[in-house]
Amino acid sequence: MTDVTTEEIPANRAMMERDRASAMLGLVVERDDPGHAVVSMRVRDDMTNGFAITHGGFVFALADTAFAIACNEDDRVTVAAGADISFLKPTVAGQTLTATAVRRTRTGRSGIYDVTVVDEQGDPVAEFRGRSRTTSRTL
Repeated sequence: MTDVTTEEIPANRAMMERDRASAMLGLVVERDDPGHAVVSMRVRDDMTNGFAITHGGFVFALADTAFAIACNEDDRVTVAAGADISFLKPTVAGQTLTATAVRRTRTGRSGIYDVTVVDEQGDPVAEFRGRSRTTSRTL
């Protein structure tokens, strides 16, 4: 096994190595290409609300993580400038949700990324649009 420094790996991978929130949620990165990411999450009982459906905050966190991976395309640190989500279908504990993020446009320091969250049947659960801002920071 070769030691790899943070500078030798893309920003999105370095970010995820330190992302304790995503680890705590059990998020699994399926794909982390520049401008495109796929992340999955199995809904646990402690992720449900008082109606026994998945709390919207966890669906948002899943989509936001896929967005963060997709928009950190190089060694420059990119953060969210804003995001919106539409919840389309409730889910419950035991289901696996998958978020797919795709870059729509990136011009200068600004970008727009769309994220679709689906359940295991491929039915849309949520649509998320994130707006990114690339900072002057590098890893």
